[in-house]
Amino acid sequence: MNENAYTRPDLTLTLDEDGVIQKVVTSETLAREPLDQWRGRRWGETIDPDIDSVTLKKIEDVRLRGDPSCFEVRQRFPSGLELPMEYTTFSLGKAGFIAIGRNLEAISELRTRLELAQQARERDYWKMREIETRYRTLFDATTEAVALVNVSDLTVIEANHRAANYLYLSPGALFLPQLSDRDRRALEEYFDKVREQGRAPGMVIQPAPADGLWSLRASLMNAESGPVFICQLMQMREAAAPRKGFSTASFIERLPEGFVVIDREGLVRAANGAFLELVQLGAETAATQRKLTRWLSSPGADANVVISLILKHGDLRRFQTWIEGELGQSTPVEITAVGDEPEEPKYFGLLIRDLSHMSRSRGRETGDQGMSIEDFDNRTLEAIVRMSTEVIERKAIVRALELCDSNRTAAARHLGLSRQSLHAKLKKYGLDQK
Repeated sequence: MNENAYTRPDLTLTLDEDGVIQKVVTSETLAREPLDQWRGRRWGETIDPDIDSVTLKKIEDVRLRGDPSCFEVRQRFPSGLELPMEYTTFSLGKAGFIAIGRNLEAISELRTRLELAQQARERDYWKMREIETRYRTLFDATTEAVALVNVSDLTVIEANHRAANYLYLSPGALFLPQLSDRDRRALEEYFDKVREQGRAPGMVIQPAPADGLWSLRASLMNAESGPVFICQLMQMREAAAPRKGFSTASFIERLPEGFVVIDREGLVRAANGAFLELVQLGAETAATQRKLTRWLSSPGADANVVISLILKHGDLRRFQTWIEGELGQSTPVEITAVGDEPEEPKYFGLLIRDLSHMSRSRGRETGDQGMSIEDFDNRTLEAIVRMSTEVIERKAIVRALELCDSNRTAAARHLGLSRQSLHAKLKKYGLDQK
């Protein structure tokens, strides 16, 4: 379409001082419309009656004072067709005024298409965010050290927690910089094979002279910025260390209560399996280098309060608060903690005891008769509110099950919960076996 065709008006109306149509000139697109019927009619009668007051005032200003204006209306045609039109008006003095109209249907369609495209783009964006979240969870939760390495200069693009903690890999740094010359040459040859074939059988390397042996598997992946190596490293055996009759670490790992070591900044440095269950994570590497306040964040009873109490008193005993898991599970806990040094400790060890089974047992023993004032001893206000809420919530669930003849689907609907949420609460309150 040339520029003249694009700028040519679709409809030109000549009107007298009273707004009565005297003459109509149309383009080829409206040639079939019997617009001679408009002659002698008021222009306002041909326009959508739902016209807003601002546009109506502009039309009146043109008619009464001759003020030029530009506005949009829905124009009705004799055939029943309605089109969005943009009109520009010019005064002819006492002879009336002219209204030059342009069909906005194509523009409206384009706007609609742009809105649909924007909505589709937003949906794609949130899908990508969901995929990225899943990728990040898997990336951090794996028990292997994983790093993305630039193909061109072998620098690290990204590394998960295990790779950062155990191999000291960080973005922008050279991949495994402490390799011996022999291992460096072997690694470069290995990457050449991966670059040519897309993947290659694993190799054994020693990241640093004092480290044990690690197995390395690499594959080539195409990314938006260019090809990258995905490197997966698994420790084969640890460096030689003096043997003892027992290992303290094995006792801590097998403890039925949660145990976590944090530094003065609140960053997790080590955690056992029971702690990982409390915070709903699958691997220690997903917890390390994250702040404990991510899970221990109850107002007035968070990780920072724990640290400050240890610094002030030297230790902490039977401090009650709540742990918030990654999947939304809240667990009442009791914390006993101590620093690594009597004065100015750098690290703190926290023994975290799960109290959820005790609250369930207390509920069964009391027959849901409620709480006594002694239940509030040694608890923060936040913990007291949570306890009260749980008592009410448990009673509501029991009552809903009674009303629905133990039909869990109907009970969940009655409570406004999903069936999965109801199942989680039944397990939490020890009602899943009833």
